[in-house]
This record gives sequence, C-alpha cells and structure tokens, in this order.
Amino acid sequence: MSDLLRAPAEIKYAEELDWLESIDDGPKPFSWRLSPKMVRLFVLGSERSDGLDREVSQKWFGDRSFVERSIVTLASDRGLLLIGDPGTGKSWLAELLSAAISRNSTLVVQGTAGTTEDHIKYSWNVSMVIAKGQSRESMIPSPIMTAMEAGSIGRFEELTRSTSDVQDALISILSEKYISVPELESGGGDDNIVFAKPGFSIIATANSRDRGVNDLSSALKRRFNFVRIPVVTNKKSETEIVRFRTEELLRRHSIDVDVPPTLLDVLLRSFADLRASAAAAGSDDEKLESALSTAEQIGVLEDAVLHSNFFGERALTARTLASSLVGSLTRREPEDLAILNKYLHGVVEPRSKEEGGSWPEFLEGGRDAIATLS
Repeated sequence: MSDLLRAPAEIKYAEELDWLESIDDGPKPFSWRLSPKMVRLFVLGSERSDGLDREVSQKWFGDRSFVERSIVTLASDRGLLLIGDPGTGKSWLAELLSAAISRNSTLVVQGTAGTTEDHIKYSWNVSMVIAKGQSRESMIPSPIMTAMEAGSIGRFEELTRSTSDVQDALISILSEKYISVPELESGGGDDNIVFAKPGFSIIATANSRDRGVNDLSSALKRRFNFVRIPVVTNKKSETEIVRFRTEELLRRHSIDVDVPPTLLDVLLRSFADLRASAAAAGSDDEKLESALSTAEQIGVLEDAVLHSNFFGERALTARTLASSLVGSLTRREPEDLAILNKYLHGVVEPRSKEEGGSWPEFLEGGRDAIATLS
C-alpha cells in the first residue's frame, strides 16, 4: 500500500475488513461480503456496547440514519443516489459502502459532459475486432457492466453532469438488470445479453448545486432511493472529520507537524463566520465562490501543514494557516479578496483584540496574504 498515491478503501482497510468478515455471523444479502450490521459498523466505527475484541475506527462522520438507509437501499433492487452540497462526503461514503459490501470500490464511472453511453455499457478493442471480429473477447466492458457480471456495486459519480442520453441508458440497466449487445449474434441462447447477478446495484452521487445542469428525469428518479447528505454544521462532528483527515494526511506523508487544538479552533470558527456571512449575503457577488465545505476546510489545513513542513519551522502557525485560507478560498479577483478583507477587518480584528491567543497572528497573516494577491 505504501507505493500507492491513494489506496482505495478496500486496500487501505483490508486487514480490518478481513477481521470483520471472520467474526461476521449475520445474514448477508446476495453476494455481500459483510452483513448489513457489519457494513454499518465498518463505516461508523465500533462502540463499547458492540463487545468487540478490538476497536473499529469511524471513517464517515454523519447521521447514523443516512448510513442505515443507504445500506437498506443497496439490499433491495433499487439504486442509491447520494445527493448534497460539494464536500459533504458523498463520494467517500459511496466508496466505503462499496468496499464493505463488494471489497471493490473502483468500478466507477465519472459523469461529465463528455461521458457517453459506451462508458456505462461497453466498447470494443478495435485491433481484436479487425483480427477476429466482434466477440465477447474483443468487447471492453464498462465498470457498470463489470459490476453486473460480478454481482458487485458499481458507482456513478456526478450523475447530473452527464447528458440525458447517458441517463436514459442507465434507466434500462436499473430497470431490466441486463445489457443487450446487438453486435453479437445470438446462438439461440443469451450470448448477446449480459445479465446482472444478485448483489449488483449502483451508488450514484449528485451535487445539489448542479440542479439545472442535466436534471434527472422522473423515470430515472423512480429507479433511485434518495439519501440527502447535509452540510455538517455540528462543531464537534466537523472537528472530528477535520482531525481524522489531517491525521491520515500526516501518516501518508510521514509528516511530523503539530496541529495545535487552538489553531484547529481558529480554522473551524473562521469557516463558520464565512458561512454565516454567505447565508446573509444579498447576492452571489457578496459571498465567496467557494462552497465553504468541510472538504475545503481540510484542503486549507492540508495546504498549511505541507507548507509548514517544507518551508516553515515544522510547526503550524496561525500566520501560515491564514495565508493558506486566503490562497485556497480566493477564486475570483477582486471579489473574493474584498470579501475576505472585509471579514478580517470586521470580525477577526475585533476578535484579536478581545480574545488574543492566535487571532492577532492570524489577522496579520491574512492581511499579508491579501496584500500579496492584490
């Protein structure tokens, strides 16, 4: 695993999944590797009341009911659509569920304006077709078709980014549970049809901010159970998420940089302030283009930690954190810089006088960063 830039969940947590599978005596739907209760435990972590011999780490932070509804949906014959704002952990939850259920989270189609029907069905190896003709051997199955044949979970990221033709093709797969290959001659059997095996399902994600890009048809909506993932607003939960991801980062890069709790609090409060300002804004020009998600908080902290490790004093400072925040959240100039400057003068400056601590240095670092970018 050490030679992978980013290991998928089934590799990263392989030892833990093996152990859970070895003690799992619960009923398993279809070809599932773990029972629904163990899937939930893998995602949300163990509690003392579970009575396990070892602790299972919590990997996704959110309401238990969202995870349970997702698992129940996948045990039925309906697809699962995780929908929410950017950075709410939709893709990470989809990956964890796929890893726990199928031990394979890599059967993924990425929805874009360029995604075609071939990406969710099949294409052809041209050189093999020229040499031997069209056959099962010369066919290149899509990740979705591979999931169908294996009875596994297939994933479709950013479903609303794909065109209506692609979405229509997905309706057929979710309804009929097979893909017809008309290029292959039927020998009287089912040689030109790929059927889904029990256990196959699709987890799709959709960005709620993409509404209106390629809206889902009512027919496709009926094939999915919707689970809406809200933005994390609970400070304790958000602190746990940021700390969990930061610790992963430090381990992956073998970085020894201390992240003081006081600076983590500065980061969380800054994002909470900026979200409140965005909610009160009268127009889009008065709020940052950034979604100010938990994922973006993690990105700000990651940038600051790496900068401290490579160019700083190997200790995270409020100045570096402020510089990272300004640099990461400035996407439009001069609009975003003006909004951040207003925040520093209107909120951070009074707070630095009242509370002291890390805020004065944070204020100074933010001002310097804005001056550099202006």
